[in-house]
Amino acid sequence: MKVLLIGNGGREHALAWKLAQSPIVSDLYIAPGNPGTEEFGHNVEIGVMDFAKIEKFTRENSIGLVVVGPEDPLVAGLTDHLQKTTTAKVFGPSKVAAQLEGDKWFAKELMRHQAVPTAEARVFTDAKQAEEYVRTRNAPVVVKASGLAKGKGVTVCANADEAVAAIGEIMRKKVFGEAGTRVVIEEKLAGPEVSLLAFVDGRSIYVMESAQDHKPINDGDTGPMTGGMGAYSPTPILTDKLLGEIERQIFVPVIDGLNREGAEFRGILYAGLMLTSGGPKVIEFNCRFGDPETQPLMMRLKSDIAQAMIAVVDQKLDEITLEWDRRPALAVVAASPGYPGKYPTNLPITGIEAADAMKDVKVFQAGTKLLNGKLVTDGGRVLAVTALGDTIAQAQTRAYEAIAKIGFEGMQYRKDIGHRAIK
Repeated sequence: MKVLLIGNGGREHALAWKLAQSPIVSDLYIAPGNPGTEEFGHNVEIGVMDFAKIEKFTRENSIGLVVVGPEDPLVAGLTDHLQKTTTAKVFGPSKVAAQLEGDKWFAKELMRHQAVPTAEARVFTDAKQAEEYVRTRNAPVVVKASGLAKGKGVTVCANADEAVAAIGEIMRKKVFGEAGTRVVIEEKLAGPEVSLLAFVDGRSIYVMESAQDHKPINDGDTGPMTGGMGAYSPTPILTDKLLGEIERQIFVPVIDGLNREGAEFRGILYAGLMLTSGGPKVIEFNCRFGDPETQPLMMRLKSDIAQAMIAVVDQKLDEITLEWDRRPALAVVAASPGYPGKYPTNLPITGIEAADAMKDVKVFQAGTKLLNGKLVTDGGRVLAVTALGDTIAQAQTRAYEAIAKIGFEGMQYRKDIGHRAIK
């Protein structure tokens, strides 16, 4: 079977690495891919939002399965488009189902109707009204751009002045473009944050192993929010009892609610959760694999991911069982200087080969490109060094030993990924 993977980030590098291991995948194409994905398939110079070219390539190359990696094409309706114009199976939710990620207020309203535990929230389309509201709040709040903002449209505000400043950035300065036309203002939840991803075929749910992302840029979970600076799997704090509670109280009612809306969900449902004193509560939903959670998850997944994706599309998820490496995996993201703000590009990268040569280590590239035959930076999050270990501490040690072999000017990375799980 020929497979087309859409995307060019670290998530797609990890998915390409895993898809290439499948005995049922004869040819793997990645559009547009990155220098790392080229090792496992054929990169195709097609942008993720160029639906016409993706459709043409799919038809002309008899693609059997299209895997949509990033959120932008899903929210814009790529799955619907390909289902109407090609015979390929498409792994990824429809446009209406992808609103769970594309419109935070849609997600909030769905959770309210389905009694899914989440933070109390208000939505505003007028900056002045939003500012007046936060000035009446005595407790800390979280200000979110309602649309897609690459994981960076969230500001945790300790007081009204910080909240007003965040509203100004999002709604007045439009730093996230149209994503900031509406803002959602939530109560600030307290507790450890975890990520839980599930395969969903519209009827069945298969919850994967747990993971924990590290969103803030700096050690100790301080500084501005990013797309994610590292992750590890599994998360010891998520017990079997908690996992069962999350599936019953969050995943099942959300999927039921979407079905009632005529928005059957087939793909990956990602729940960002806060384990509060009152139980698990939803921070956000994503409609695709997380980044960087995918990197440690793919390192641990022993089963054929292509078979799992086909089972989702064919609504046969209840017929598969996933096998996982019992060893933990941990990923550390190396970012460009200045990220998550403005950053330079075209900085030469060294040492990836040496890190990749280490046992139980894989470097997944994200913001990279080839310039005159040399590997250089081409994004905010440049790569994720991912390692397996007998314990989380051992995986952490191995990942940091590997990332020490890599270098580019101004490279920054957190030194404490996995700190919550290591005593």
